[in-house]
Amino acid sequence: MAGRQREGTVLEAKPVKTKPPPMYKVMILNDDYTPMDFVVIVLQKFFSLNREKATAVMLKVHREGMGVCGVYSKDVAATKVDQVRSYAKQHQHPLQCMMEEN
Repeated sequence: MAGRQREGTVLEAKPVKTKPPPMYKVMILNDDYTPMDFVVIVLQKFFSLNREKATAVMLKVHREGMGVCGVYSKDVAATKVDQVRSYAKQHQHPLQCMMEEN
């Protein structure tokens, strides 16, 4: 009896709206010790910025104290932050990188 259907009844699927996952800004912070050229290299290496764009972001970091490198999903942003911190530490620079919800 559970398998019976009433004639004339139409079931419509209700459209499900899923929100896209939150995105996160990855930012580099200014310090007084990390060379500007090193910051440009990091931006090119980990954020695939060309030399011109990397230089513009580096100058923003230098002048304003912080610059956005890119906007990514949470996992990708966390990976980028870890990569930058690790690379800076390997090269003995105190460069800091962080992420925050966009």
